[in-house]
Amino acid sequence: MARETRRFAFVVHPLVARDFVRKYPIARLVPDSVLERIGGWMKPLVASHITGVRSATGVEAEGWFIGLPMTSSLLLRSDPEAVYRKLVACGHLAESLGAGIMGLGAYTKVIGDRGVTVAERLGLPVTTGNSYTAATAVESSLLAAEEMGKAPRAAHAVVVGATGSIGAVCSRILARHVGSLLLVARNFDLLNGLAERIRAESGTDVGVTSDVHAAVRQADLLLAVSASPEVLIEPEDLRPGAVVCDVARPRNVSRKVCERRDDVLVFDGGVIKIPGEPDFGIDFGFPPGLGEACMAETMVLALEGRLEDYTLGRDLSCEQVDEIAEMARRHGFSIAGFRRFERAISPEEIASIRDAVARRAAPA
Repeated sequence: MARETRRFAFVVHPLVARDFVRKYPIARLVPDSVLERIGGWMKPLVASHITGVRSATGVEAEGWFIGLPMTSSLLLRSDPEAVYRKLVACGHLAESLGAGIMGLGAYTKVIGDRGVTVAERLGLPVTTGNSYTAATAVESSLLAAEEMGKAPRAAHAVVVGATGSIGAVCSRILARHVGSLLLVARNFDLLNGLAERIRAESGTDVGVTSDVHAAVRQADLLLAVSASPEVLIEPEDLRPGAVVCDVARPRNVSRKVCERRDDVLVFDGGVIKIPGEPDFGIDFGFPPGLGEACMAETMVLALEGRLEDYTLGRDLSCEQVDEIAEMARRHGFSIAGFRRFERAISPEEIASIRDAVARRAAPA
């Protein structure tokens, strides 16, 4: 009997103008400023056909990357209404291919109202993938703490960017597992409201601050999810043995941390092993079979047959994050070890970090 195949689409875009070269090698001869202008004029297009996604339940899925040829900076500079029209065009292209749901990738999900208007203008269900991104950020942080020999319940955790949509729900879920929590953001009204909510939900000791560097210096476990385009965390900010999950793009953690500090574990959040033998049909910088949690959420919903709007807007619920994590486990999606700056972190490297922490703690 033939297996049932579910269909999905996921919108991708170049983060920078040089990314056009991945799809069009001749673009290496064209100045970045010209590439960006050309991309702004182009219509959405099919970037690749995705095959081989196979659930542990036996259900299969195929999909398409829909390319929106606008760089991150162009998306951020553009009028949200103009971007909505482009994303609706992406949705119509996805529908013509037979997709049952469409995910918004990278900066397409932070423009305007985070997918709400796009979903309202399409008959096709839409999701941003932020629920599974939050679920896997917390899961991988707790796993990394254990790898470093830290009991999460004894850890002082810090969330930078705590009042954003992913940061707020990560803070609420992380509070279930850690000893104390410090929330970092600029708006004290939002910070205090979130802290009160977490105290009521979990009874966890929660503090708030807008001082990123002072907060980071106290962290055993650090989750970085700030939308700030600036690098916020430098080598001198971290204490020995700190575990740092950098979910933000652009990154919140400076590359210099990995170059100068052999006694901290920094890794990227939201890197997922996709079940089956997935062929994405395009190089987006990951080894075969791995993808971002946000695109995995779209695949999970397709495999589950949940063809409905899922993660939209600013407010994410813990219930939805827990639900997508459970669905993903049932279909065979899992955390893909630890990676940073486009390379895997081996168990031997983690052991070396633990040794460096022990040497610094030993009496002279």
